[in-house]
Amino acid sequence: MSDQQSFYDAVGGADTFHRLVAAFYRGVAADPELRAMYPEEDLGPAEVRFRMFLEQYWGGPKTYSEQRGHPRLRMRHAPFAVTPSARDRWLGHMRAALDEIALSPERDAEIWRYMLMAADSMVNTLEPQN
Repeated sequence: MSDQQSFYDAVGGADTFHRLVAAFYRGVAADPELRAMYPEEDLGPAEVRFRMFLEQYWGGPKTYSEQRGHPRLRMRHAPFAVTPSARDRWLGHMRAALDEIALSPERDAEIWRYMLMAADSMVNTLEPQN
């Protein structure tokens, strides 16, 4: 058993992840290109799923897996045309959300590296040729 504190606990636990994901989804809700990817009339269910995923990934409760099974992120995003520009818009909203919650520089850099990698891995469609 390790005495090392998880990232989740080190950054403030549930409250921090609630604030991060709420700030992120405020940006998504106002972004017509990204908003179009969400089938729900309300972004609430997507916000809850994303928050549970991040909490679990960073060492918090395992609620995501208990309710939804393995994350299978690429499979879950496959029905949507995730273009490089959509990735960049997503990252822009995430960067703004991270700036809003103001983690320590070290923790911010750690989560930002993950977000860059994850966003890159979701791209599944080239930009439309006009």
